[in-house]
Parts: sequence; C-alpha cells; structure tokens
Amino acid sequence: MNNEIKNKQFDEERALYNLKDTLVSNCTFAGHADGESVLKEARNLEVESCDFSLRYPLWHVRKFFLNKVVMDEKTRAALWYDADGIISDCRLNGIKALRECDDVSIKNTIVDSPEFGWKCRNISVEDSLLNSEYVFLDAKNIKLNNVKMSGKYSFQYIENLEVTNSELNTKDAFWHTKNVTVKDSVVNGEYLGWYSENLTFINCRISGTQPLCYCKNLNLINCTMDESCDLAFEYSDVNAEIKGSVTSIKNPKSGKIVVDGVGEIIREDAVMECNGEVVVKNI
Repeated sequence: MNNEIKNKQFDEERALYNLKDTLVSNCTFAGHADGESVLKEARNLEVESCDFSLRYPLWHVRKFFLNKVVMDEKTRAALWYDADGIISDCRLNGIKALRECDDVSIKNTIVDSPEFGWKCRNISVEDSLLNSEYVFLDAKNIKLNNVKMSGKYSFQYIENLEVTNSELNTKDAFWHTKNVTVKDSVVNGEYLGWYSENLTFINCRISGTQPLCYCKNLNLINCTMDESCDLAFEYSDVNAEIKGSVTSIKNPKSGKIVVDGVGEIIREDAVMECNGEVVVKNI
C-alpha cells in the first residue's frame, strides 16, 4: 500500500471518500457527527483492526481486504455494491451487511445480520458462523463450507449454491431455488425446499416437518431423515435413498423413494397424477 492511516477516529460524512491504495489500521469510525458513507467509493483498500459504528461505511468499493474488523449493530447496510473483496476474522453485526456484491470471500467470520447477502454473486463463506433471518435471497453462485448457520427464510430464489460440511438450522430454506447441492451436512428445517428445481442432498441428515414438496428433479443420495419428517415429498419429482424412518410420505408425483421405514404412505386427495414409487426396506 502506498499510504497508511493509523490510530485515528472519523465520524464525519464521507470522511475518507474515494480513498485509494491505502491501509487503514486501528481506527474507529464513530462519534457525534454520526456521518454516513465514510469509505464510499474506495479503491484498493485494506482495513485492519478497526471498529465501525456508522451507517453505510463501504459502498461501491473495489478491491478490498477487511481483517479483524468489528462492525456493531449500528453499522447498517455496511457493504453494498462492492466487488473483489476478502473479509477475514471479522464480526459483522449490522442489518443488511452485504448486498449486491460480487466476488467476495468470507473466512473465519461471525455474521449476525438480518437480510444478509441479498442479490449477491460469486460469494464464498468458509469456517464461519452465520446468523441471518433472510440469508442470500435471490443470490447466484454461492459456496458455503464449514459454516454453522441459523436463520428462518434461507436461500430463497437462489441459483447455483454449494453447501459442504455445514450445519443449517432454519425454516423455509431453499424455496424456489435452482441448482443447489448440499453435501455432508446437517439440515434442520421446516417446509424444506418447496418449489425447488435441481436440488440435491448427498450424505446429509435432514429433519423437520413437511419437507421437499413441489420439487422438480429432487435427489437424495445416502441421506438420513428422522421421524420429524412428515407429509414428505408431496407432488415432487424425486429419487431418494433414505436411512431412518419418517412419519409419513404423501403423494410423490414421480420417481422412486427407498426408505428404511415409514409410518404411513398417503395416496389420497391428490390434485394431479401421482405415480411416485415408495419402497420400504423394513417390511
């Protein structure tokens, strides 16, 4: 970096606007002026060991590295319209922390941000904790590895998502998604995967009521489901190999479901032709 700003405090509007080729370290962005957009339109920026408590600090930033940065709950909408960045060993606590960003890598970071990652593209999250009520809405080309996530309406309308070695605690996850693969992970949810297309689970443990309905080209490979799964696979085109016993399977549209045990197979009140085959191993 050509320049360095160190051990300073900034609270004015656009305090470091259009900053270029600069390392900003051990600085605090907070104060009575309560200014917005302190680092807007920065280029080739490194921010290290800094604390943020102001709104909209990094918008339209290109080529950035955040390391050991803490953004508190007052840091609303922190990173919008940014590209080509790395976020490492940080804490992101403000609402709407990441939106419409491209090519960002997040590592070893704790995120507590409702509405995180909306409309983003080419984002990876690794070795991190993620708490977000609505995460990655309408995003594309997302990868999660070794992530522990808690949320409610997760990954809706997303395209091209890969999740590996993760734990997802959620409700209506993967609704209206396309091209999603979840591998070697635990998925605890309700109404999982409705209206999805090309959704695949491999070596996963799945729990929660009324999972995987109205799906197109749904695949479960060597997965485990438990008895909390009831009324599963309604109107879905599905091929599944399932360990464990589920409470009930209802009106699968097409394909084949092989399961260790099922309390009830329901074939009634269908509003469309349903020919999905259910094979129970333990009969």
